[in-house]
Parts: sequence; C-alpha cells; structure tokens
Amino acid sequence: QVQLVESGGGSVQAGGSLKLSCTASGYIFSTCVMAWYRQAPGKERGLVSRISSVGTTGYADSVKGRFTVSRDNAKNTLYLQMNSLQTEDTAVYYCAACGNYYGPYTYWGQGTQVTVSS
Repeated sequence: QVQLVESGGGSVQAGGSLKLSCTASGYIFSTCVMAWYRQAPGKERGLVSRISSVGTTGYADSVKGRFTVSRDNAKNTLYLQMNSLQTEDTAVYYCAACGNYYGPYTYWGQGTQVTVSS
C-alpha cells in the first residue's frame, strides 16, 4: 500500500522560510518522479515543482529562485525548501509520486497547510 505523508507546514510571516517533507512508503521511491503541488482557496491545484528519479528539477515560474526541491532516496523522503515566502504562497501543499515526468502522477498525499501572513 502506497503512502505519502507530508509534514512541515505551518504559519509564517512574509519573508520567512519553511521546509516541507514528504515521506513515502509502499513502492520503490528511488525509481519514481516526485512532485509538489499546491491549492489555494478558490483556485485549482497547480504544480509547484518536480524532481525526476535522477534529480532533474522543474519549477513553476512563481517560485523559481525561492523554492528548492530535493530528495533523499535513502530516507524515501522528498523535500521542498521554501524561502522568501509571500502571502500568495498560502495554500495546501501536496506531494505526488510516480508517472510521467510531466504528469499525470499516480499517488498523492493528503496535504499540509502553509499559511503566510503579512
């Protein structure tokens, strides 16, 4: 049974930082592409970042230069370092796994809330 569990969300002031984690189980983590998505209230879920099994990364234009995606295959964990957070980054953040590099993705976590206040 595949499980993706996000953690690290919370509340932070604009300009601050958070680091999200997504711990995976039930499949061979190192072989799959991983991704972070987010959904703000009243908006559709959208891609934040993706990372292939060999470390190729991609980012949404809105987070380039501020967010960094990484993975630790030994720990079956995906990370998202978020710096210079803005109020517009407020959303539920989801991790996703496996599928094509550009999606769609097969497995999804339940999400973690990130709230950025001014």
